Amino acid sequence: MAGRPAVSASSRLLEIMRKWYYNAAGFNKLALLRDNTMYEDEDVKEAIRRLPENLYNDRMFRIKRALDLSMKHQILPKEQWTKYEEENYYLEPHLKEVIRERKERE
Repeated sequence: MAGRPAVSASSRLLEIMRKWYYNAAGFNKLALLRDNTMYEDEDVKEAIRRLPENLYNDRMFRIKRALDLSMKHQILPKEQWTKYEEENYYLEPHLKEVIRERKERE
């Protein structure tokens, strides 16, 4: 019984740290998602290629808007920032599939 409160307290602390890091990274101030900031190696490029058209277009819109804001040295109004709770890992399922397929070939 004594171990349960410590586990929930540590998970809450971890969640607080994740939210802090998410906001400190700064990409949310440009309305980017985490998957928009991934380094595009061969696996990521293939996963992006496999995205449905609507997700790909949304991704490109977010990236172009962020580039425009960055060039103007501006950020979005706070109500338009991406919130930690709204984060959508849209690329992750496609990326996992690409990596699985690559490992099968090797």
